[in-house]
Amino acid sequence: MTEARAAKPALEFKGRMTTLTTLRLLDSSVEVLARELDKRLREAPALFRRLPIVVDIAEVADSDLHLDLPGFVELLRTRELLPIGIRGGDERWTQAADAAGLSVFPDQPGARSPAGNAAKDEPAPARKDTAAAPADGGGMLVTQPVRSGQQIYARNTDLVILAPVSPGAEVLADGHVHVYGALNGRALAGVHGNTSARIFCKSFRAELVSIAGVYGVSEQFDESLSGAPVQVSLRGDKLQVERL
Repeated sequence: MTEARAAKPALEFKGRMTTLTTLRLLDSSVEVLARELDKRLREAPALFRRLPIVVDIAEVADSDLHLDLPGFVELLRTRELLPIGIRGGDERWTQAADAAGLSVFPDQPGARSPAGNAAKDEPAPARKDTAAAPADGGGMLVTQPVRSGQQIYARNTDLVILAPVSPGAEVLADGHVHVYGALNGRALAGVHGNTSARIFCKSFRAELVSIAGVYGVSEQFDESLSGAPVQVSLRGDKLQVERL
């Protein structure tokens, strides 16, 4: 029994793509950042609770904010966010990240994240237990309900779903997102910066919708649109949710 147990590994490392949220810092003042963060958390407290995030410091890399990075990380943790790393910066930031117990992610020049909004990293492909196939128009077609905890990503194309999207599920596309059922979870279109992308659904009850990184949460939507067929588009840096 002891030999059999010894032959079986006690742990293993496995590579897996996953979705992380990027928190892009646009001001070097911790006080200003904390005030804006608290405002966002009041708007949608459940959305951000225990959310793993990467802190993008590209816009403030030339400031002295790295000196306050450990304190800022603690500020995030006291608000139930889970910072796991930073992106951008020089050796000063690397040392500050080490002191704060964070990883350092490689910079991604040219990534678009509209000011004041959270942007998604590279999403994972559709899970294998999800029925997905090419649509006639070249997009990805999903015919089964998308369950809570599932994520479906249509890379370089549109996503067409002929079933409901449950609360806690997430559907993403580089192009448009079409949901011919109830949209209860999260829907993100144009995730790599396509500002012309749109979201269409038969019954709008979304927790979050996003076009090219500009997002809106359920608390911000007009209650009269709940359960209605809608389209979501981007005009400037603002989302428009309109009844079809």
